[in-house]
Amino acid sequence: MPAAAPPAPRFRRRRTQTLVAVVVSLAVAVALGAWSLHGRVAGGGALEQGDVAASGTPICAGRPARAPRELRGMWITTVNNIDWPSRPGLPAEKVRAEFRSWLDLAVRRNHNAVFVHVRPSGDALWPSRYAPWSQWLTGSRDGRDPGWDPMEFMVAEAHARNLEFHAWFNPYRGGQPATVGGPGPRLDQLAPTHPLRRHPDWVVTYPSADRPGSRLYFNPGVPEARKFVEDSMLEAVQRYDVDGVHFDDFFYPYPEAGQDFPDGAAFARYGRGFADKADWRRDNVNTLVREMSERIKAIKPWVKFGISPFGIWRNKRTDPAGSATAGLQSYDDIYADTRLWVREQWLDYVVPQLYWHIGFGKADYAKLLPWWAATVRGTRVQLYIGQADYRVGERGAWRDPAELDRQLALNQRHGVNGSVHFSAKQVRADKLGAVSRYSEAHYVGPALVPTMAQLPAAPPAAPEVTDVRRADGGVVLTWRGKGAASFAVYRVDAEVARLIGSARGGGWVDRAAPAGRSLSYCVSGLDRSGNEGRLSTPVSVAA
Repeated sequence: MPAAAPPAPRFRRRRTQTLVAVVVSLAVAVALGAWSLHGRVAGGGALEQGDVAASGTPICAGRPARAPRELRGMWITTVNNIDWPSRPGLPAEKVRAEFRSWLDLAVRRNHNAVFVHVRPSGDALWPSRYAPWSQWLTGSRDGRDPGWDPMEFMVAEAHARNLEFHAWFNPYRGGQPATVGGPGPRLDQLAPTHPLRRHPDWVVTYPSADRPGSRLYFNPGVPEARKFVEDSMLEAVQRYDVDGVHFDDFFYPYPEAGQDFPDGAAFARYGRGFADKADWRRDNVNTLVREMSERIKAIKPWVKFGISPFGIWRNKRTDPAGSATAGLQSYDDIYADTRLWVREQWLDYVVPQLYWHIGFGKADYAKLLPWWAATVRGTRVQLYIGQADYRVGERGAWRDPAELDRQLALNQRHGVNGSVHFSAKQVRADKLGAVSRYSEAHYVGPALVPTMAQLPAAPPAAPEVTDVRRADGGVVLTWRGKGAASFAVYRVDAEVARLIGSARGGGWVDRAAPAGRSLSYCVSGLDRSGNEGRLSTPVSVAA
């Protein structure tokens, strides 16, 4: 047993006593503060709502509140019934049930947006003054009314799950083969109300690459046809609460060997002094994009406008400003000057379809990605990437279930704002477990959509949480909030308050709430453009 230590010198004893007194005082202050905090929360009084750390990070119950900002979506394709409806002519309730299941899949995968094909081929999935009902819904080209409004239903169901709804249009397609091996439609086979039957001078027929027969197109070179196509799409913007207007890469058709797009008569009449037909065609598409951008914002300034182009603008061997690729060039082959649309900032977002693997010789994902990141740099246009989930399981690199995982990791390194996956059926199929793999690595929790500085901003006031309690399904929170389009829910987890969910209404259930400890929550409101207001006063629930 060691000898007793000698007594501390007097100055050490005084210092020890002083330190003890300070510690006791601090403990009392903290306890009183905690009691005061509890009393004010329980009594409904206001704290300094939405406290913000010096770094600008909002604070919830003394912890920094963090929410990832990333667009995560999938395309839901209606043409040829690729995704939905599963086949044409189904009963309405079956069609609705299938659509709900796609949205539930999006929620399970922690997506926050869906891109739904609502004008696949000169038709419409809503009662339109400009276009007949889609055959992919009704099972018939005669334009018969299905007796309900799918667009109204789809937008409401998406918003009920706090998913953005981007209405996806093919502007110039007017009719196409309906079945494998079937011929392309003739004008007299279109619905009696189809605009191309009333305006045969707008029609161009061109072979179909993916199916036997030909497709019918609205001629992009005819100004009246372009205006009609714009009006038909803007009808949906005016009538429905869509969050975005979305095009893919179908403007002029992809070229077929030995076949020129037969628009010589339109060029002769509407050439506007262009000496080169290719430049004229590009200008036709540029005009559509610019006018749609202007007209959407004039109707609803908060609606986003985005395009998902073919992944190559031009090859570097053709143009020094192009990418280190050797594939089809959208600028030259389909007359889509995608780089111009970004530089002119006619778009809010661009989603290049980078459907090639890392290391592919003609179009290397790892080389195209930084080219697109550089293209949007310095603009307000956000970059999302179109991911090729449909290629998983193909020969070569796509046999590796980690390919998409690696691509999403590259996206993060290059500051990409999000991804859209093609298509819903492939997300559900989860071939080789690839979807589960990248979801666990990159979509482990929910995310808020990125904000856009060019959209209207009105961050709402802090909500008031009116109740928090444990129930069989988890922890139930309810709140009141004014001026918010949606709400974000945070739960304190160790040293951070993490985003755990979002909702459009006044309540949410934390079904993953741990049972063995007390929990603290905060709620914030977001405006229509995703701008977040101050956090609510924190609330707690016992273990």
